Amino acid sequence: MERSPEEVLRRMLELLEAKDMDGIAGMWAPDGTAAFPFAEAGAPTRLDGREAVRDYLSGYTDVYDVTGVPAMRVHRTGDPETVVAEYSAEGRTVRTGVPYRMDYITVVTVRDGFITEFRDYWSPVQAARAGGGLEALRKGLGA
Repeated sequence: MERSPEEVLRRMLELLEAKDMDGIAGMWAPDGTAAFPFAEAGAPTRLDGREAVRDYLSGYTDVYDVTGVPAMRVHRTGDPETVVAEYSAEGRTVRTGVPYRMDYITVVTVRDGFITEFRDYWSPVQAARAGGGLEALRKGLGA
């Protein structure tokens, strides 16, 4: 039986906690996309295809150690293949060991059990703070 978009998203977050980035990339359709509309300072705003997602995730566990997703609220849309989720991820920054919490709003579309479209709205300031990169973000913004 095919998984619903909510089940796919929940599985993706389980794999994130398990630090299985290859497993997460495998959830994408070969031509699926990932978009990060709020990305700043040289971070990618769009990834095209499963292999681009895999490349993007390859160094994630060197920066963030996600230990939990304590809260998630899923909103269904008029399209049964698409959900909107609000959630938080907690963990620590690998480089500094400092705890962090990141908040997300994500729009996920799933067809035939694979992610075809993933739009992730997060704060670049929160991400830079969590990853110890506030100064790099500031420089990247020309501030």
